[in-house]
Amino acid sequence: MAFLKYSLIRLALFAPLFVLFTFLQLGVLMSVICAALIAFALSYLFFQKQRDEAAAALHHRFSGKAKPLRSAGEVQDANAEDALLDANPDITISNDAAKDHKSRG
Repeated sequence: MAFLKYSLIRLALFAPLFVLFTFLQLGVLMSVICAALIAFALSYLFFQKQRDEAAAALHHRFSGKAKPLRSAGEVQDANAEDALLDANPDITISNDAAKDHKSRG
């Protein structure tokens, strides 16, 4: 969430600057470059707390310590499997079938 917040702050800085530079007829490419540089400088100078939070969130996500993200379909499948196992406690799951299939193939 911190990364999204910081990205939205930078976009909120970039968009009006881009419109301003385009209105001043700098050209599209030059407007993009100038707006990006100024938005970067302003966010670097004045939004250090948000930048640090965004960096920490990214570091946590890619460090391997974060819980894996699962799609809605994967969550539904896992819930269905859990419900089946709870309803049938005498059934056990083993990966022997996959091992047998690999050894035969």
